[in-house]
Amino acid sequence: MMMNRLITGISIATLLVACNQTNKKTTNMEEQKNETKQTAPAKDTTPKVTGVGGVFFFSENPKEAREWYRKNLGLETNDYGCTFESRDLNSPDEVNSLQWSPFKKGSEYFAPSKKEFMINYRVQNIEGLVKNLKENGVTVVDSIENSEFGKFVHIMDSEGNKIELWEPVVEKR
Repeated sequence: MMMNRLITGISIATLLVACNQTNKKTTNMEEQKNETKQTAPAKDTTPKVTGVGGVFFFSENPKEAREWYRKNLGLETNDYGCTFESRDLNSPDEVNSLQWSPFKKGSEYFAPSKKEFMINYRVQNIEGLVKNLKENGVTVVDSIENSEFGKFVHIMDSEGNKIELWEPVVEKR
């Protein structure tokens, strides 16, 4: 009888120690998760250009130009040109795109620029960037426009080139 109580007591003590060790492991794992969350780098929201989003140029006949590029260079064109996709090196789940588009010569889309091309730059924090640009005396042609593709605004550089700034909707695949 005494032996049974001793074995029962040892079994209970062993169970308590084992439960305590499990609780310590769980607590340590939770602490490590919290540390990982706390040490994960914050997303950079600095207002700046992050890449090229498009190349637009005048063409006498945009339809023929698209067809020439399709036939001779293998571009998969549609009525708007061609979209090139790539992965973001710092966030491989994000898909970036670059739009290539010929525009009918004389299109007002490039105005007030007199140039035959326009570059679209991909940006982050477009609102902050526009604020900085205005503070620096840069001509902001229009207000930020929201669309299904993201946010757009146009500015003029020091040489009279119209530039399109685009903060895309982040697409993950």
